[in-house]
Amino acid sequence: MAEKTGTIERDASRRVALVTGASRGIGRAVAEGLAADGFDLALVYAGNEAAAAEAVAACEAAGATARAYRCDVSDAEAVKATVDAVLADFGSVWALVNNAGVTRDGLLVRMSDEDFSRVIDVNLKGAFHTTRALTRAFMRQRGGRIVNMASVVGLMGNAGQANYAASKAGLIGLTKSVARELAPRGVTANAIAPGFVETDMTAVLSEGVVESYEKQIPLGRLASAEEVAAVTRFLVSDAASYVTGEVIRVDGGMAM
Repeated sequence: MAEKTGTIERDASRRVALVTGASRGIGRAVAEGLAADGFDLALVYAGNEAAAAEAVAACEAAGATARAYRCDVSDAEAVKATVDAVLADFGSVWALVNNAGVTRDGLLVRMSDEDFSRVIDVNLKGAFHTTRALTRAFMRQRGGRIVNMASVVGLMGNAGQANYAASKAGLIGLTKSVARELAPRGVTANAIAPGFVETDMTAVLSEGVVESYEKQIPLGRLASAEEVAAVTRFLVSDAASYVTGEVIRVDGGMAM
């Protein structure tokens, strides 16, 4: 039944998910999967307006009410304004998926302060900003789901990715701390640690580089974005109501 719970008229029986980095790759696969599962979507993107519009259309085709919000998650004030807008528009948020991320790869000896800081600011502080901005809403409703997109690199490290590995390891620590803080209010927080995934970033790699990655993976192939999204869909579902503080690897056995 259509009902106006915020400024948007929508089916009030559908829960709302806020997904960052939602315009492409894993974020878009997560958004489309959650739309199919009965969620309405607030899609946060960094700058590609056309891609964000395509993601909104795909979610709507799956039956969701969806809206895109442009935001640099490294900017705390921008995040608060965006979260306030989402809550005003949709009335509530049940699931937060922190997927936004960047890379600035380089060997440690040549890595600039700017490249190190930018990766930490987006990948780690971005998740902190969105989680903090939604915490009071989660506590008031006494329930919710937080899923942070980490990486196996945060568990095992990787040459040339000191900044990225540090950001993802920090994200795992953030996840576990948030899980402990919010568990008494019925809110779960979990992390997913993907390995190599077929996305726009890996599509530009040479065949030889991809083959070298595949040799590191016991299952012998890269993951699809949809395979990572499937774990996210489980973690925000009622079936995962007793799972919190976990790090689930989706890496084909690479880090076992």
